Parts: sequence; C-alpha cells; structure tokens
Amino acid sequence: MITFKEAYKKVVSHRLDLGSEMVPLINSHGRVLASSIVADRDFPPFNRATKDGIAINYSALESGSTRLKIEGVASAGMYQQQLKSSTTCLEVMTGAVVPLGTDTVIMYEHLTIKDGWANIEKEVTKGQNIHYKGSDETQGAVLLQQGKRIGSADIGVMASVGAAMVSVKALPTVCAIATGNELVAVENIPEPHQIRKSNSITLQVALSKLGIAATALHLKDDKKAIEEGLQKALQENDVLLLSGGVSKGKFDFIPEVMDALGVEKVFHRVAQRPGKPFWFGVHRTYKTVIFSFPGNPVSTFANYHLYFLPWLHTSLEIPVETKFVSLVSPLTIQAPLTRFIQVETYWENARLCAKPVTENGSGDLTSLAKADGFICLEPREASYEVGEVVKFVATR
Repeated sequence: MITFKEAYKKVVSHRLDLGSEMVPLINSHGRVLASSIVADRDFPPFNRATKDGIAINYSALESGSTRLKIEGVASAGMYQQQLKSSTTCLEVMTGAVVPLGTDTVIMYEHLTIKDGWANIEKEVTKGQNIHYKGSDETQGAVLLQQGKRIGSADIGVMASVGAAMVSVKALPTVCAIATGNELVAVENIPEPHQIRKSNSITLQVALSKLGIAATALHLKDDKKAIEEGLQKALQENDVLLLSGGVSKGKFDFIPEVMDALGVEKVFHRVAQRPGKPFWFGVHRTYKTVIFSFPGNPVSTFANYHLYFLPWLHTSLEIPVETKFVSLVSPLTIQAPLTRFIQVETYWENARLCAKPVTENGSGDLTSLAKADGFICLEPREASYEVGEVVKFVATR
C-alpha cells in the first residue's frame, strides 16, 4: 500500500499525448487550444466611431466655427465616407468608419440639430470618441496562446479572426465500466438483492461536462466475461474507468484479469479513505490507462476527482487548480490514512468555509448530493482546528 501523495505522483506521471483535432468553433468551448490564435488584421481594422453624433475636422473649431452644416450620414457597415469641406460635418453612427477628412466625433447629447445644421454646445477635445485602427492589437499579434482553455469570450475573439474551425488538443476516448452481478438497469425494478446502476452513469455525465462522450459497459462477476469485455475495451479506448471488482472478495477478479491481459500494474491499494482499494495500471501495447476504483459510490466519485481529473489536465498540459477552505469544526486524522471528507461550503466574512456532511460511509450515495466537494486531510498527531485552511477538491 502506498500513500496518497505517492499514488497521485504516479498517476499524473503517466500522461497521454493524444495529439490535436479540428473542431467547429461553436463546439470548441471548454477545449484546449493546440495552436495560438493570431490577429488576421488590425483590431479595430479601421478608425471606428464610438458614439452616435457628428464627425468633424477639428480645424473648424479652431477657426471659431461651432455651427456646421450636415453633409450626410455615415453608418456602420458603409464604405468610408469623405467630408467635402472642413467647415461642414457628417452624422456618424457608433461602429461606423470615421469619414475621411474628419478627426473628431461629437455625440448627439452635446449637440442641437435643426434644419440640417449642427450646433456644438459642449467643449470638444480633438480626437475624442474614436477607437483608432490597431489600438487594440495589430495584425499578426497573438490573441490567444496555445494551451489556453477556451471560454465564451475566447469564442468571440476567434470568431472575429475567422477561425471557423479550431485546432484543439484531442480528448481521450473513455469507457466507464461497472462490475457486479447485483447491478440492474436504471429503468428496471430491482429484486431485494439487487441495486440499480449509478456509478457508470455518474461517470458518463461527469465526463460529458468535459466534452468526452464516454461509452458504458457492464461486466458480470464472471472471470471469462470480464476478460473478454476488458480485452475489447482496452483495444478501443485511451482510458478505462472501472468501478468495483478490486477489493479482496472472492469475485473481485479485476487485478487478476488485468495481469492476464498484459496490463502493467502501477499500484494497487492506497492509504486513503474512501477509495483504499484503488488499482491503477497501463497497457503498454495499446497505451490504455486504467483507473479501477472501488465500487462504493463515494469512493468512485472521490477518486474520479482526486486522480482522473488531475491526470486529464496534466495530459492536456493545463494547470491543476488548487482550492482551499476554512474549517468550521475541529477534525482529528490519525495515521495511516489520508482522509477525504465530504463538505458543504459557504461564504462567511470573505472566507470560503467548509462544514462536514453527515454520511453513512462510502456506500452512502445520497450524501454525494449534499456535498460541494471533499477536503483533503493528511494524517497527523495534532488535530485540525477551527479556522485552519485546508485543501479542497470541488465536485460541483
């Protein structure tokens, strides 16, 4: 049995380089850029009016003119208009190209317009209300760096440079595998000795939030069936996420079958609660990475967040975010197990506080619906005190 810290290091050290793929811009949210996005022209691409009003040549004011005849209108989407005389003006709309021969825009609120003439009633600064060409970014400038996780604002940036298809880091193909004779489909009415599947469905939904459309597989507690099912899954997927079959029961065949299929065991059993029987390995031929979690719902859910998500972030070369919370009750964690305790979180006096959730062990599925995540506490002689800041892994 190894420590949690040792297990974590071993897991993230087995990252996969899955290459890149092109996806439509509209489907790129949450993905990781495989190449930088550069400006295909200056931003803005022209001197742009930022107010509705009139465009003038400031020299008219310098010569004492505050009443200017309106020549016409320049609106957004029109070719650049041209001022015919420095002593006249053009009405201009927000977003329009500033007309040739003008250098200042005065908004309507500072004007009185009557009978085709504009009277200027407020002080004017030369060059005001113009968003100058290239003042944001110049052509060729890097707008979004390779390795950035794409957010909603980034979508807008990419749309503005014509990136209809986006090069992103490929996601792994994943199969969520449930094991056990006691499991029946969600739509079935279970017998007294049976339970409905939940772990594999929970994993599939969690993965879908990452953009991963995982397949699902249910393996009965039969060694031959398990071997046949896993052989096919290993060949077809980059990652297997299993729940169940790794403890010390007579029907926990997963470690034995993995060995028979040529999967290299990296470790089995971690000094942690929940999830102590966690098994992790790699198939060197297929390059498949296998996370085999204990079957209890809390164990599977905790290990998915504690190990798989950091592994995925490491493989995609994006930072693994570390969060912290303040304890509102003392806790004693004795050797040798690292504890992952479900908590509810709330803000108080500008601090994110954590209150342990009442649960009935790692098989208590309903406790997951009450928790916002897990606090991570290493064993030590001294108690963890109220107000102490500890690591937090969010699950919502």
